[in-house]
Amino acid sequence: MPIYEYQCESCGEITPVLILKPKEEEKVLCGRCGGNRLVRVISRVVVIKTESQRLAEFDTRKRPDDSFYKDERNVGLWAKKRVKELGVDLGHSLDETIEKARTGKILDDL
Repeated sequence: MPIYEYQCESCGEITPVLILKPKEEEKVLCGRCGGNRLVRVISRVVVIKTESQRLAEFDTRKRPDDSFYKDERNVGLWAKKRVKELGVDLGHSLDETIEKARTGKILDDL
């Protein structure tokens, strides 16, 4: 079920709308002014990657930017990649420790 975004030609507001049937698109009104002069705009696209895809693309030699550390999924990514590069198998214990760090439960065991 696609969510389309429409920009009102009267007030400039961008309104997101869930469209279930093509006929519904004809009835879309502006969320701010209620106008019906709307143009569909190209929305931002998000690509979801698996953990293995993110590991494959991660380069341990480059310093990540500050936004890298704001995403909790990145906690332990460097460690996982580095262990893989070194050919070391730490088994399930590494994954468990990283998961505890991601969820903030790592200090519970101390």
